[in-house]
Amino acid sequence: MKFQGSSQYVATADLMLAVNAAVTLQRPLLVKGEPGTGKTMLAEEVAAALKMPLLQWHIKSTTKAQQGLYEYDAVSRLRDSQLSDAESAAKVRDIRNYIVQGVLWQAFTAEQPVALLIDEIDKADIEFPNDLLREIDRMEFYVYETRELVRARHRPIVFITSNNEKELPDAFLRRCFFHYIRFPDADTMRSIVDVHFPGLKKALLGAALKTFYDVRNLPGLKKKPSTSELLDWLKLLVAEDIPPEALHSSDDKVAVPPLVGALLKNEQDVTLFEKLVFMQKHNR
Repeated sequence: MKFQGSSQYVATADLMLAVNAAVTLQRPLLVKGEPGTGKTMLAEEVAAALKMPLLQWHIKSTTKAQQGLYEYDAVSRLRDSQLSDAESAAKVRDIRNYIVQGVLWQAFTAEQPVALLIDEIDKADIEFPNDLLREIDRMEFYVYETRELVRARHRPIVFITSNNEKELPDAFLRRCFFHYIRFPDADTMRSIVDVHFPGLKKALLGAALKTFYDVRNLPGLKKKPSTSELLDWLKLLVAEDIPPEALHSSDDKVAVPPLVGALLKNEQDVTLFEKLVFMQKHNR
């Protein structure tokens, strides 16, 4: 069971090697990289390529590790206990009726091996990764309300993504195989674009990529445009039938591109870019 890329996802050789190493070691694959570099999509494509169901757990700042295991719905049990009919009384007596299975429980008890995505783990509280150490390592957890031990039938392929908003604990990192997705170079980016826009005119693609990397390499940007934003921008350029010559000035210097709002997402970066263009025009 090896991942060899897919027609919908351009995976570099080192990324494919990392996925297969994590599978061999039976360790979670911790994937870091800039937002928009395809970390989440990687899990989706690996699951599709290996013909495995994908369970996704998208982490928020309020997410607790316990929610991935199970939650006990005490409020519903209390409400049902106040009803007088026999059906509600029978339901209340069995506490299992009020145990809500989390994503990890579903992954552990699935009939077949699954892929599990824990997306943007760095959004949660700093203790969140530590609270999952035993479960991720031993593939089991204890349900105190029902006094049962839930063990994984099959070890899932676990993908964990991080945008580096918080440092992760050393004990957690030790249990993972790590890979950093570097920002694609121009050749890799051409391959990525070709997947999404097959047959795109070479002149437009060349001009768009030059402008994109000019914008991205501008010193002092608060938020550099990502791969996903480039794809959005190209979609707009094609939809609006923007000619390649509109993307750069006649002397091939940096110009404010049309629909720049797809690339730059805050006023400071737009102002910085406009100042650069203004300075270049007046230094001819």
